[in-house]
Amino acid sequence: MKAEGTILVVENEDNMRRVLTALLRRSGYKTLEAGDGEAALELLSNERVDAVLSDLKMPRMNGLELVQHMRTRFRPIPVVLLTAYGTIGSAVEALKQGAFDYLTKPFDPDEIRQVLAKAVRTRLLQESETIVDSEEDPEQLLVGESEALASVKRMLARVAPTTATALITGESGTGKELVARSLHLLSPRREQPLVKINCAAIPEGLLESELFGYEKGAFTGAAARKPGRFELADGGTLFLDEIGEIPLAAQPKLLRAIQDGSFYRVGGTRTITVDVRLVVATNRDLKREVKEGRFREDLFYRLNVVPIQLPPLRERREDIPMLAHSFLERFARGLKRPVKDIEPDAIEALVAHAWPGNIRELENVIERCVLFSEQATISLQDLPPELLVEFVDSKSCGKAPPLRERVRSETRRIERAVIVEALQITNGNVTKAARRLGISRRGLQLKIKELEIDRHTG
Repeated sequence: MKAEGTILVVENEDNMRRVLTALLRRSGYKTLEAGDGEAALELLSNERVDAVLSDLKMPRMNGLELVQHMRTRFRPIPVVLLTAYGTIGSAVEALKQGAFDYLTKPFDPDEIRQVLAKAVRTRLLQESETIVDSEEDPEQLLVGESEALASVKRMLARVAPTTATALITGESGTGKELVARSLHLLSPRREQPLVKINCAAIPEGLLESELFGYEKGAFTGAAARKPGRFELADGGTLFLDEIGEIPLAAQPKLLRAIQDGSFYRVGGTRTITVDVRLVVATNRDLKREVKEGRFREDLFYRLNVVPIQLPPLRERREDIPMLAHSFLERFARGLKRPVKDIEPDAIEALVAHAWPGNIRELENVIERCVLFSEQATISLQDLPPELLVEFVDSKSCGKAPPLRERVRSETRRIERAVIVEALQITNGNVTKAARRLGISRRGLQLKIKELEIDRHTG
């Protein structure tokens, strides 16, 4: 079945851009092209785009800057970055800034297709912000048995039956949206809608109309009346994610709506009254934001009725095995892959990692492992190179020679031996050797060149 959606390819090298565009078109996507971040922003202002595939290093405006500009100017559009191994640190920083995912060069065509398919699906889900699934089990949302998570669950059980406003705080990727969903499903409002809005993803000029709606003719392009998120959530729960990003100018009207339970649509004169349970979340320190004048003190106290602090994943490491197996089961089923377990040393490496991207980072790692593992069990070698190096480093206690060089050297030695053996068996036939190794012919050619292998003599 052909894929659907429009993908913007942002790449300053003409040949690479043509290769990526051709790959995506063959997969069924419509494509747009831009040579750098500035050209991409211009296209995004005039065209509908479901996902962006962008190089990280570009002139004028790089991929990280593009992510930052898109976050402030447009509705959320998933951005997947292409990066060389040496710039993975920058790509991880981009994830913190809101990028959807990153892939390394030289890229695998199948991996690009899989990640972009997920990005486009995410975009389509974002366009439907109302969640009404009262059959969902809240106990299945928060996975783990650590005391840190148990404390959060106890708090939810006490707060859920009330109408008190909850302020969920924690680092990016710690599961704030899952906690909001659990709070809604545990409440008497579970049969009513849970409506969410990401305050950081809505441009400042559109935020008021998104929250409160607008009347026909209120501004250019307002061809019909549109209800806002407060109205859509009437009787249910309104989840305001990234509340710390809301512009200072928009805060007074939000405060009045929370206090009074009523508001006007943009361009309207009729008072609209709603019954909404408010849940908000942020990864910012709102007390500091108040001190520095970026957040109203009265709004902060109105929101901070029930504070719920989520621990980072590094502070609940005992939950990592359970989380990893939960993700494994979900992705194996969704991707129709025969992967059933994770080897103990791979689990040990996962537990040892610091997870700066928290649960979201772990989820992405497990999805990639499920997608590309050739065995029924995820092994240490299936983990991303940076996790593998880090794990071996911790085992080796920093003995000389430098660990990173030792790992790279050993990896090259093993790769060379395996490729030479395959070439000898196939009498130097690259196509047959690639088939035996389970990689593409082009990938094998690149490895032969990189490792300086004579395909006829080994």
